[in-house]
Amino acid sequence: MHVDWEGIYPALTTQFHEDDSLDIAATRRHVEALLEAGVHGLVMLGTLGEGTSLTTDEKIAVLDATVKTSAGRVPVLAGIAELTTSAACDLAAAAERIGVEGLMVLPAVAYRADRRETLAHLRKVAAATELPVMVYNNPVSYHVDITPEMFAELADEDSFVAIKESSDDIRRITDLRNEVGDRYQLFCGVDDLALESLVMGADGWLAGLVNAFPRETVRIWELALAGELEKAREIYRWFAPLLRLDTDVKLVQYIKLAVAECGMGSEKVRLPRLALEGEERKRILSVIRRGIETRPALG
Repeated sequence: MHVDWEGIYPALTTQFHEDDSLDIAATRRHVEALLEAGVHGLVMLGTLGEGTSLTTDEKIAVLDATVKTSAGRVPVLAGIAELTTSAACDLAAAAERIGVEGLMVLPAVAYRADRRETLAHLRKVAAATELPVMVYNNPVSYHVDITPEMFAELADEDSFVAIKESSDDIRRITDLRNEVGDRYQLFCGVDDLALESLVMGADGWLAGLVNAFPRETVRIWELALAGELEKAREIYRWFAPLLRLDTDVKLVQYIKLAVAECGMGSEKVRLPRLALEGEERKRILSVIRRGIETRPALG
């Protein structure tokens, strides 16, 4: 199975009304703003999309709205992060019916599966649809590490086409290329390792701060692709304090606050998360506002 997934794929936020209900209209506006900035794909219901805080009906509503908004302009991927394999299969099948172009599948959340269980889960979810699958490896947050050797084992399944690598270890890009060559499309999933990953052979950046700073994110990709690394480094160095916000346990609150400060949506999050307050809020606002004030001219 061939896909042409590459470039900037935002892990989008899900927008909420103040009463905690879904704000589908605002979510669609956010999607449209990112498309206008030139992103190359959309990933919904990931960590930033607060997928684990949504009901199944809400997840379907978000996916349906995104597919309709994108209208085939870029691939739309559905994040699949469920407690059980059966629930993951059900959501994957529902996403396929809606019309998404692919899945981003995690190991079952909450349970720390071993190697055999992890591979079995991924294979079962992939078999639930005809869609291509990006496997999301994030041992830092989800405590299950899908190693390069495990990806070599999964390579016999055509539907596994891409990897979102979020191990926080830049060596993994080289290790994956050495182990599986060009078998998978490789995406960096850690914002402050993005340029390093692109230089080392990643095909794209599944990004977080792109939600607030889409044009700068896309520009880094364009410059890296063109081999204009000095220009890319200049923007990346400006971006670095903001990109660090993607690596904290409160990345959703931090990035949604950046989205609000940039006029691209609301900072409203759903429990168990709470809005930032006190000194923490001041500190994060200082980083965001400094970034806005010193935004580079993109040319």
